[in-house]
Amino acid sequence: MPRKRKAVVREVLPDPVYNDVVLTKFMNCLMVKGKKSLAEKIVYGAFDIIKEKTKQEPLEVFKTALENVRPLVKVVSRRVGGSNYQIPTEVTEKAGRAIAFRWIITNSRNRSEKTMMEKLAAELIAAYKKEGASIKKREDTHKMAEANKAFAHLRW
Repeated sequence: MPRKRKAVVREVLPDPVYNDVVLTKFMNCLMVKGKKSLAEKIVYGAFDIIKEKTKQEPLEVFKTALENVRPLVKVVSRRVGGSNYQIPTEVTEKAGRAIAFRWIITNSRNRSEKTMMEKLAAELIAAYKKEGASIKKREDTHKMAEANKAFAHLRW
């Protein structure tokens, strides 16, 4: 927690092709070592693959996939009376979106396709269809929160 004042949230400019702020934030999460032009190339290439495979608007597929992956609850480890409990807590939309970005990116990097464009496109299509590793991760998180619902009263 900051001692003096709340951190200033910087405005992110929308991306040049689709004019969408969420897509820019996704590109920033995908970016490694400050190479934004490479991240843009990967995302736009993946969007071309998505358009070719699904015959739908790639931004709509991306937004739907993001909504399908975004968790509603998460478990937070808390130490109460000498033992650790997994306490389920609600996730804000902003934090849930950040978690969804992370899950989609890590699971697409772990896929077996040849290029990162193909990996990202395949993961987004799988998430759009409510299947794949990112959706499984969300379901596991929700299951864990459901299993530890008895400790929800320890939240503060």
